[in-house]
Amino acid sequence: MSIQWTIVAAFLYAEIAVVLLLMIPFISPRSWNKIFKSRFFKSLGAQADIYFTVMIVVLVLFFFDSIREMRKYGAHRDEAQSEYHHHGNLDVEMQQSMKMFRAQRNFYIAGFSLFLWLVIRRLVTLICAQAVLLAVNEASMKQAQSATEAAQNLLKKSDNSKQNEGNVKTETLEKQLDELKTELEKARKDVSHLTKDRDAVKLQAENLSKEYERLCEEHSKAQQAAAAGGEPSNKKDN
Repeated sequence: MSIQWTIVAAFLYAEIAVVLLLMIPFISPRSWNKIFKSRFFKSLGAQADIYFTVMIVVLVLFFFDSIREMRKYGAHRDEAQSEYHHHGNLDVEMQQSMKMFRAQRNFYIAGFSLFLWLVIRRLVTLICAQAVLLAVNEASMKQAQSATEAAQNLLKKSDNSKQNEGNVKTETLEKQLDELKTELEKARKDVSHLTKDRDAVKLQAENLSKEYERLCEEHSKAQQAAAAGGEPSNKKDN
């Protein structure tokens, strides 16, 4: 294997290792996102698109070169097989078959390297997107929990305020009831005093009426007595 294809094969093995590493289930997307946002990857991220494009171009060139070799050695192998049937040259056919095998091997190496390079790029993008979605989901859950707690606190405060308002209303009603009781008691006392005064006035009126009747009787008696005493004196004068 030549040096350039050895490098491409090593790159393929590295890609396989990276894919397996990215597929490990117990490493969370958040951990990968932290790694991708480290200083080292940030320094590479500024020129990541350039590196990706360069590697794509290099792998595509190797891929087309392997296709060219396959077509080239395929044609030579057909010629070698026809010569073998005519001349029986087995060594030439074996060499052409070996070159064809190497061309096919290089084709698979370049093809899988190109494919895995695209897969790695896609995996990194999906992992970063999943990490962002998890962070957004967690933030939304925290926000929802805080909103729920705030709503519960508001409901508790509302219940407490209603209870306080009810207590205040009860105290106000109790005060008003006490005031009404006091006024009622005062009114009862006033009515009692008025009743006593009325009874006293009534009794006094009855006494005055009796006294008036007595005086009238005495006056009547006095008039009768005066009249009775005046008649004999008139008779004597006559």
